[in-house]
Amino acid sequence: MKAKDREAEPTLADWRAARTVRRPEPASLAAVLDAVPVGFADGGVLAVTVEILDELAVDADTLGAAVAFDAGLPAERLPPGRLAVLVEGQRAAEKVWSLHAARQGGAEGLRRLLLALVRDLRVVFILLARHLARMRLAARAPEPRRRALAELAAEIHAPLANRLGIWQVKWELEDLAFRYLQPDTYKRIARLLDERRGDRERYIAACKRQLSEALARAGIEADLAGRPKHIFSIWKKMQRKAADFAHLYDIRALRVLVADVPTCYAALGVVHGLWPHVPGEFDDYIARPKGNDYRSLHTAVVGPEDKTLEVQIRTHEMHAHAELGVAAHWRYKEGGAADAAFERKVAAMRALLETRGEADDDAAIMGGGATEIVEDRAYVLTPQGKVIDLPRGGTVLDFAYHVHTEVGHRCRGAKVNGRIVPLDFQPSSGDTVEILTGKVSEPRRDWITGNSGFLNTPRAREKARAWFRHADHARNVAAGREILEREIKRVALTATALDALPPRFELKSLDELYVAIGIGEITPTQVARVLHEIQHPPEEKPARPLQSAEPPRARGGAGGGVAIQGVGNLLYTLARCCQPLPGDPVLGFLTRGRGVSIHRRDCRSLAALSARAPDRLVQVEWGRRDGGGYEVSIRVRAFDRKGLLKDVSAAISNADIPVLAASTRTDPASGEADLSFAIRVDDFGQLSTLLHRIQSLPNVIEARRVAG
Repeated sequence: MKAKDREAEPTLADWRAARTVRRPEPASLAAVLDAVPVGFADGGVLAVTVEILDELAVDADTLGAAVAFDAGLPAERLPPGRLAVLVEGQRAAEKVWSLHAARQGGAEGLRRLLLALVRDLRVVFILLARHLARMRLAARAPEPRRRALAELAAEIHAPLANRLGIWQVKWELEDLAFRYLQPDTYKRIARLLDERRGDRERYIAACKRQLSEALARAGIEADLAGRPKHIFSIWKKMQRKAADFAHLYDIRALRVLVADVPTCYAALGVVHGLWPHVPGEFDDYIARPKGNDYRSLHTAVVGPEDKTLEVQIRTHEMHAHAELGVAAHWRYKEGGAADAAFERKVAAMRALLETRGEADDDAAIMGGGATEIVEDRAYVLTPQGKVIDLPRGGTVLDFAYHVHTEVGHRCRGAKVNGRIVPLDFQPSSGDTVEILTGKVSEPRRDWITGNSGFLNTPRAREKARAWFRHADHARNVAAGREILEREIKRVALTATALDALPPRFELKSLDELYVAIGIGEITPTQVARVLHEIQHPPEEKPARPLQSAEPPRARGGAGGGVAIQGVGNLLYTLARCCQPLPGDPVLGFLTRGRGVSIHRRDCRSLAALSARAPDRLVQVEWGRRDGGGYEVSIRVRAFDRKGLLKDVSAAISNADIPVLAASTRTDPASGEADLSFAIRVDDFGQLSTLLHRIQSLPNVIEARRVAG
């Protein structure tokens, strides 16, 4: 791809006329082009943009979306299909450009934010092509404009093109940015090259032809590729190796790909037999791989016309690893950390580019790979524009702790995009979150209770728990007692047999149990489960072998009637120490004489048992229930307001809990509303979570279970 020097800037009409000579114009693209207003002028950027996209062989929708966005076509004038999504993606990218222009946010964070905001990956091709077009036409622009475009190219666009493997776009963006940011250095290196890029490309093509013939005579099948090193890359290597231009031997380079390792060394012999080897310029990264497991043979030779030439020899597998694996070229160059979700998205982009022309259109490719590019992160902005990488499902309170531990401790509220939200609100990529802090550094204890929903990331939850661990013992005891009493009342249990609780959690006293609850190590829901089992002991039934023809069933305890998969014909029981219930992560332990004991994965007793006999652990999981559940009645007291019943009903519905009956009554004198519901829940955890969510609604005074 070559920049074109023209006296007059190109127009969309010029591009359209040249394109129709080569191939017919799809109807969807023609509809967009015909809708462009007469006399529309964009300074030539659009014409160059679509020319670059055409050379990348993108589909008609991508070309049409680039035109529609730059021409400002309204949605009603766009043909039906994916065009609207592609145009919207370009609008989302404007947010990233504005952050960069304001010098807010690190370059890597902005690149990740860009990919998170883009819903259709073809948008990135448009963004790269448009920026390259602007860079080509920037020579006559004012100096501040040139520098701004060059900085954006160097920090955002060129690294993205590099990661996608669109090398022709990458090198041109890097060279143009280098030319505008460091013009004197650029001109000095250009003079040192003493030849035009076209001459170097022709030289490499000749060397490639000569080596290919030599390999064929030796009976070696190989794929060859050549690359002239561009000016910016030359300068970077001079800086990295502290070397002058005369000691760079890879200004021109060939890459040889063969089937296996022995063939690599055979090909090396052919290269050294064809051209003289430069002493001291051979590296065997196959016998001694780099620290990132990069493997290849590198040698420098004196090629035709006494010009130095670097030759890299590797297998196809090594090349794939170098491009996309741990030793990916972009990571070697940029030194970035691994991020599986981010790399999956980049890999999907590269696949889209590499498979163009092999499917009916790019939309079909994208549809088939949609599940591969689902992000498991949210890239959220601070008011200053810094990008915070938040795990998917993280709340604004998690965000506060990711910004700084002290910000989390002092958090008292949050705004998302200028709107006040509750602390359990989950922001999306591109949202700007502002944390409202108080003067006192003291988190609330309900942030760390098991079903609160305020802290969903382990990192943030541990920071909050650490604060409470350092609180004095008496405060933790008092807080734990209050939390447990509130939970017992909420789920309609009685505060009897409390002394029997500590041994069930391998603790010595109630005070130790209260402390564990107070600092969030044990949830009140777990304690309530055990207390329910103590107060309502299951009817004991003799154990019997379970047949493989029917699903195994837990006998006794709160888990009665729940199937467990994975234990075959063995007997099993639910462990009394941790009282696992449906939905809890579980593991089995093969006992002597009592079959498999089913524990929660975080059970302390299980940890001790597995340390002694890890080979007796059994992988198990909850199976399907035979219907049923637990029918309970709940009561909600609140100050009456418009939409109260709707909000409470929505909370129940969102928890996927069936309502069996409902009634409401309002006292006109006090203004209090009394709402009663009969519902069916799976376990105490689901009930506790529901009651907590209802109680957090505006105007709600109390939400609790009604004892039957």
